[in-house]
Order: sequence, then structure tokens, then C-alpha cells
Amino acid sequence: MQIDLTGEVALVTGSGRGIGKAIAVALAGSGASIVLNDINPDTISSVKDQLTSLGTKTLALRGDVSNRAEVEEMSKAATAEFGHVDILVNNAGVVVRKPMEEYTEDDWDRVIDTNLKGVFNFSQAIGRTMIPRRSGRIINIASIMGEVALPPRASYVTSKGGIIAFTKNLAAEWARYNITVNSVSPGWTNTEMTGKYFAQEEVRKFLLERVPLGRFAEPTDIADLVLFLASEHSSYITGQNIFVDGGWTIQ
Repeated sequence: MQIDLTGEVALVTGSGRGIGKAIAVALAGSGASIVLNDINPDTISSVKDQLTSLGTKTLALRGDVSNRAEVEEMSKAATAEFGHVDILVNNAGVVVRKPMEEYTEDDWDRVIDTNLKGVFNFSQAIGRTMIPRRSGRIINIASIMGEVALPPRASYVTSKGGIIAFTKNLAAEWARYNITVNSVSPGWTNTEMTGKYFAQEEVRKFLLERVPLGRFAEPTDIADLVLFLASEHSSYITGQNIFVDGGWTIQ
């Protein structure tokens, strides 16, 4: 199946590394112009250089997805540069791993504001530009932990479950504008964020034993599904949460 996104513009949050970077590279490889976002200016600068060297029109925007004013400015900058955004991938996320009784309010707010409020912020800001055009694809990166618990990550699990619920509601609300909204729930994936866990042999063994396919995902496994959902091949799919987890959630 050939996916051609020539002439389309994709904005990917948290695209400085890991899954977000792989998604940006995949979308660029299919011809889309790319708006990168990350809170770390160095990482998106590096990704921008990589994409530019491949001939992709790229805009890098440093900003915090949990900050409404910054999101509005980034949305305006993207539309000023390219005229429109066709594809929004809400990928930015953080995790706090500690027992619930040790959580601080700041711990909770940081995760919920980034992972869940950030999805609301960008979906509304970019969605308002999609509605008049009656076209758009919004893809939210959730997690298997939006479906199953894996302590001690109370705020992360809550935020990802919220993303799945938000996705369904927004899909129902904006279907009349021909905007599809779906979420992708990765399982354990080889990224910088998970590297410290995989480096611990006992943890690695415990996790792999739960994956029927017997391996962790690569960021490109997630990016391939996002690419499909961003394309016309998925035009009749909306409000769905799709697991990319090697079978973790079927047990």
C-alpha cells in the first residue's frame, strides 16, 4: 500500500526523540511537510537538520504543550508558515514513577498537564483551523497503560486513559466536519524513556514474558500505524484506540 502525503502538513508534538521522532520521519518520508515540537530546542534542531537534509520542508517550534499561550503561538506559527495543518499527532508525554502515597501535587499536575491537557490544547487550537476546511486527521498517542494498570504510575495511567476517552468523544463531536480522531496505544517500546528499565535484566525478562510476540516494539512500529491513520486509507476509521503492543493486552 502506497501512502502519499505530498502537499499535506503534519504537526507532531514531542518529536525531538523516540516515538515522536520516528513518526515525524515516517510522515516526511511519505511527502508531508513537518512541524516539529519539543520542549527541548536542541533535540528538535537536530531532527530538523535531518529532515531538511532529505528535502523536507520543516519548521521547528520549541514549546510546552501544557502551556495554553505557547500552544496558541505555535499553532499560529505553523499556519503562518504553511497555511494549514492537515495532520496533528499529539505525542508529547512525561511519566512520574513512584508509589501513590508519595506523589506530590506537582508530580500529578506535571503529568496530567503534559499528557492530557496538552492533547486538549493542541487539538482545540489546530482543530479550529481544520473545521473551516472540513478536513483533518488527529492522532493521539495513548498507551497500553490507558487500558491496564502497571503500578506505580498513577498519574501516567490516568492521563493515558483520559486520552482514550477524549479521543472517542472528540471523534463523535467532529465527525460532521470530516475530521477523524483516533488514538494509538503502544506497548513497551525501545526508546530513551524505557532504556533504563530494559537495562535491568530482571525487569526486561519480566516484561518480555508478557509479550506474546516475544519482543519490544521499535518506534517505527508505532510510526507505521500513525502513517496509515494519517492517510486517506483510513478515512472511514474514527474514534478508535488501536493497540501496538505485541499482544500484551489480549492476555
